[in-house]
Amino acid sequence: MKLLLVNTRLVVIMLVALLLSSPVTLFAQDLSKANVEKVLSDAYNKFKDVKEGANADYIKELATVDPNIFGIALVTVDGQVYTAGDIQSMVSIQSVSKVFTMAKVIEEQGHQSVQDKIGVDATGEVFNSITAVERMRGKEINPLVNPGAIASTSLISGADSSAKWKNVLQVHSDFAGRQLSLNVPVYISEAGDNLRNQAIAHLLLAYGRMYFDPVEATDIYTKQCAINVSAKDAGIMAATLANGGVNPVTKKKVVSPETVMYTLPVMSTAGLYDDSGIWFYNAGVPAKSGVGGCLIAVVPGKFGIAVVSPPLDKAGNSVKGQYAIKYVIEQLKANPYLIQPKQ
Repeated sequence: MKLLLVNTRLVVIMLVALLLSSPVTLFAQDLSKANVEKVLSDAYNKFKDVKEGANADYIKELATVDPNIFGIALVTVDGQVYTAGDIQSMVSIQSVSKVFTMAKVIEEQGHQSVQDKIGVDATGEVFNSITAVERMRGKEINPLVNPGAIASTSLISGADSSAKWKNVLQVHSDFAGRQLSLNVPVYISEAGDNLRNQAIAHLLLAYGRMYFDPVEATDIYTKQCAINVSAKDAGIMAATLANGGVNPVTKKKVVSPETVMYTLPVMSTAGLYDDSGIWFYNAGVPAKSGVGGCLIAVVPGKFGIAVVSPPLDKAGNSVKGQYAIKYVIEQLKANPYLIQPKQ
């Protein structure tokens, strides 16, 4: 029975990957400069005055971020960058970082290593759940929630903590196409109050699912979440995934197409915390949110899109980010599952 369940999970993941990476016949898309600029401008104006949600406050420094920041960036696979609103303000990337660390681990160790050592199923519980770790005895903890993300960080290559952090920061910078840096106040705030994540790391160690010193791995993970990005940075990072691992702006190969193929399905099933299924049902594209207010989405082979807007809904996802990205995807008819029947 267990073998059957594992095989079923593999089939589902591979089907999603196949659908997202294969050419399909879509409704006519207009990705012309004029149309994309109009759609982004319309999205910005339509949602800029939305007052729903609130900044995360369990990390004290996040509560002080300007809630009025609202920027949208869409970057096509041929390197065209379209923006609307505030694309200069920086926020900490938070859980969006989990995608790029996972991708690096897949690139370094292969997709099977991530499946075997971390797991890729959604846990069905909140992102920082300890009971999910206990219930599964450290297995199937998923790289896009805290336990799996800390395990991912522990797997990053590097002889010591400093080397691992350098590797993590560099892969994020390569995805963004510029050298990113640490938001020190957010890191200090988060590091002073990350006892739950430390507890998760030690519990994983007890089950043989932590692959580096748990305290140091948690610290690297905390730094990872405090990397500063703008909406434009995040849009380019998303577009690099959309372009099969090659940054469409710098033309640098960051990861392989195969790595992207295994990264996007996990985003599809676990990218927006408890509302991942709701998001995928309505938008049809892989996405990842962070409690700093960043939200990215990937339309494979077409474009990446990102929004920065700190106020979150109860699930921890940017309110304006969800509204704006879904609107843009609808207006551009970019949902990969919107298929035109053959006549």
